[in-house]
Amino acid sequence: MKMNRRLFLKSSGLAGISSALWGQTASDYRVGIIGHTGRGNFGHGLDKMWKLHPKISVVGVADANPQGLPKALERTGAETGYLNYREMLQTQSPDFVAICPRHVDQRVAMIEAACEFGAKAIYVEKPFARSLRECRLISQACKRSGTLLAVAHRNRYHPALPVARKLIDAGLLGHVHSMEGRGKQDHRGGAEDLWVLGTHVFDLFNAFAGKPVTCSAEIKADGKVATKNQIHDGNEGLGPLLGDEIHAEWKMANGWSATFQSVRGKGSRQAGFGLEIKGSKGTMDIRCDREPLIHFIDGSVGNERIPLTSSGLGKPEMRDIEGTVRNHLAAIHDLMHCLERGGSPICGLEEGTSTVSFVSSVFESYRQGGKVVGFPLENRTHPLANRN
Repeated sequence: MKMNRRLFLKSSGLAGISSALWGQTASDYRVGIIGHTGRGNFGHGLDKMWKLHPKISVVGVADANPQGLPKALERTGAETGYLNYREMLQTQSPDFVAICPRHVDQRVAMIEAACEFGAKAIYVEKPFARSLRECRLISQACKRSGTLLAVAHRNRYHPALPVARKLIDAGLLGHVHSMEGRGKQDHRGGAEDLWVLGTHVFDLFNAFAGKPVTCSAEIKADGKVATKNQIHDGNEGLGPLLGDEIHAEWKMANGWSATFQSVRGKGSRQAGFGLEIKGSKGTMDIRCDREPLIHFIDGSVGNERIPLTSSGLGKPEMRDIEGTVRNHLAAIHDLMHCLERGGSPICGLEEGTSTVSFVSSVFESYRQGGKVVGFPLENRTHPLANRN
């Protein structure tokens, strides 16, 4: 079943709005947007930015919720609305597909359908998948159809990151020995935080230090070591979860150590969601989704926080971060560049799979009694799937 946007606008009294306000321009690429009101919705703004790009026309939006579809049409400026995303993909044959729902249990089917109907590129909400097996299914689908895929870890696209890496390589931090990551540690603290927010941190671990080599982890519930009978189905289609307290450590490919902790109810603005890269001369403090994203703390002069931007250390940010990184346009530009000129997205299949590997290793270490586990992980299914 579909709903034409023109009919919706007419029935809602919005037909007189100029098409320019809806981003309707002559375009090079057709985009189809998939969401699901009430089951992950349209993610964190993954439906809104497409109409802002001059080379893109939003030809369809799909929402299985009949009450959500009219609002999605209005919000996205799509030409036509559908209750069935497969019908949209088959009818419109979009070049780009935005897979927006936060509920990750829908991820594989939606990506496989986009590939089946010839999508050239996919932009997908995080978490990327629930297991390494699902990562393999996604990768196989994309390779069969030649479809590019990027994951919406938008901090990875921040222009200050390359500057930070260059300064680290130049010795700003001295001898770097560790990265310390934190989730939001709110009501989701523990395993849910590990998936929903920890994957942002793990993507940055990967950006700065490469792949993990080993992992050891401890999972607790109510202050005690968690037991298998406490495994439960998580929110947002995350699959089996365990624990309200997680402490994990990885040895990274470049020799650094990396840690992540999340304890329910222990989060604070001062110890915010993100990570610190620690060295003998100072620390880089990275706060996800904050601006400035990065501060340098000079170990020789106390705790002064010096902003680090794309312009350099202590210099004001000259780029429009809100209008490029925060609204996902930087990621879309990168995906479009790869489609036109070749190459892999900044946060693509490999990077998305890496975040799932980090999470899976925590549960796998728990499954093995807290032992150190090596990469690549032998167990490709969800380590908590067998509750016996």
